[in-house]
Amino acid sequence: MFLMPVTPPSLSSTTIVNADHPEVIAFAHAHRGSAADPRSQAVSLYYAVRDSIRYDPYELDLTPQGLSASRVLQTGRGWCVTKSVLLAAVCRVVSIPARLGFADVRNHLSTERLRQTMKTDVFYWHGYTAIQLDGQWLKATPAFNIELCDRFGMLPLEFDGTADSIYHPFDRAGNRHMEYLNLRGEHDDVPLADMRATFAEHYAHMSRLGDADFDADVALETAS
Repeated sequence: MFLMPVTPPSLSSTTIVNADHPEVIAFAHAHRGSAADPRSQAVSLYYAVRDSIRYDPYELDLTPQGLSASRVLQTGRGWCVTKSVLLAAVCRVVSIPARLGFADVRNHLSTERLRQTMKTDVFYWHGYTAIQLDGQWLKATPAFNIELCDRFGMLPLEFDGTADSIYHPFDRAGNRHMEYLNLRGEHDDVPLADMRATFAEHYAHMSRLGDADFDADVALETAS
């Protein structure tokens, strides 16, 4: 009897990590680079997601469709979770195992509107991508695009495929930037029910962001 091979979860497509979507497949092949080795491809994909997709924490849609990799490509913007979803999806397209990691962090990069809306500087379920290269799982965090880092005086996160890429604790001026408070583990898909429960408990006012413009708020607050 012939048995069909089973695709590992870290290589599978899901409703959210929709690596089988035509736009996701096209993005992966366009940005994987010319090198054949997985490390070089993962690095190329990391920078493509980091810098071609604008970070926007106002883009908060906790539905499977709103969190999906294809949705990020269609809007050209996303927050830490959705950009990590996209990176995981494009890695899976090119047969690089990838998962989603989460942590609670104290993030000092935010706008006044976001601080007033969240009522806290703790970002629950901050997302990153865990990528398997040479049998080792590495953390890669593609959230903040290079333009945003420059505006806020932050050190951009680099990824070379050999070491974890997580946020620096301080910015270029030596000010506190990011503190990791609690690790929530790594998952093959977004643990959406748990995430929704946490957001309902801590972020009851997030819907007030409505049609607010993150880019405009950043420009206003970083104007010299």
